[in-house]
Amino acid sequence: MSDKLDSYKAKRDFSATPEPGAEDRPAAEVAPSAAGDTARFVVQEHHARRLHWDLRLERDGVLASWALPKGVPPDPKVNHLAVPTEDHPLSYLDFAGDIPTGSYGAGAMSIWDRGTYDCHKWDGREVIVTFHGERVSGRYALFRTGEGRWMIHRMDPPQDPEREPMPEQLAPMLATSSELLPSDDGRWGYEIKWDGVRMIAFVAGGTVKLQGRRLLDATARYPEIRSIADVVSSHEVVLDGEVVALDTDGQPDGDRLERRVRGAASESAVRRLAEDVPVTFMAYDVLFLDGHLLLHRTYAERRDLLEGLELNGFHWQTPSHHVPAGADDGVALLAAARGRGLAGVVAKRLHSPYRPGRQSANWIEIRSA
Repeated sequence: MSDKLDSYKAKRDFSATPEPGAEDRPAAEVAPSAAGDTARFVVQEHHARRLHWDLRLERDGVLASWALPKGVPPDPKVNHLAVPTEDHPLSYLDFAGDIPTGSYGAGAMSIWDRGTYDCHKWDGREVIVTFHGERVSGRYALFRTGEGRWMIHRMDPPQDPEREPMPEQLAPMLATSSELLPSDDGRWGYEIKWDGVRMIAFVAGGTVKLQGRRLLDATARYPEIRSIADVVSSHEVVLDGEVVALDTDGQPDGDRLERRVRGAASESAVRRLAEDVPVTFMAYDVLFLDGHLLLHRTYAERRDLLEGLELNGFHWQTPSHHVPAGADDGVALLAAARGRGLAGVVAKRLHSPYRPGRQSANWIEIRSA
């Protein structure tokens, strides 16, 4: 037992980290589990230097462990990398907390899923198990592909039979310009017109891809937005919005944004600009969420789903939208935008679907001047 946990102990200073020591486990938990027995597992979400998920399987009195950079794959069509790590003590089944800076694996750790598993095969090249968890269930294989390199594969069909793969590209829906507000008939919602750089964000498995209006990859231009993956966590989501540069009063500043866009000539220039002229991603629509394309859902429904993600941070926000309660509310909103020096408002029909790449009269932009 001690030999199995030597690596775990050698990497940690237990006077500095709240992680359990190798001896901190009840005797009842030490009994080894043999192949064929039902044993316990845990998946921990680990916000370390890079977000990942740690899979731990009870085996012979310890927890055999793998780091999953993109989490547990929900679909048999996609395999995820699984990096073997040191065995952990059984008491780690219940661990959640903040590992302090300077410690091995520093960062916040929470329990993402837990339960039991049935073991069907376990050798040096392949592990086949069936999970019975709160979030993950079904048969999975962990298999070795090279020295120190493993993959995890879902063997069963997806838990959600209607699950779809995340699209690789989506062209943004475009608004129709108008000098007049639509009629205040209770069928419109209003948002601020940001006049930023239109961007579609694809977020999954701790990674972010930013796609511009012309479908070109713009991820490298805005490195500060990548950390939105930590907030999105294990969700798979596609967001529609705009990149803006805000001034000290929190107002969009076109000159600052122009400086940011034009100055991004090299990787080093981008890093400097990210410090000097930080940008914010204003997410105002959600197009895909956890295996389901939402293009057919109404604008009002998509806004509810978007707000449920609670995406509000220094480099990303979910700006509010307003549904007028009275006949003059739209006029008042446009006047308020003008008074704040904003570009205008966008009126969006509440029951309208999302039409990628199309200009639609269901979205109407009205400029302040």
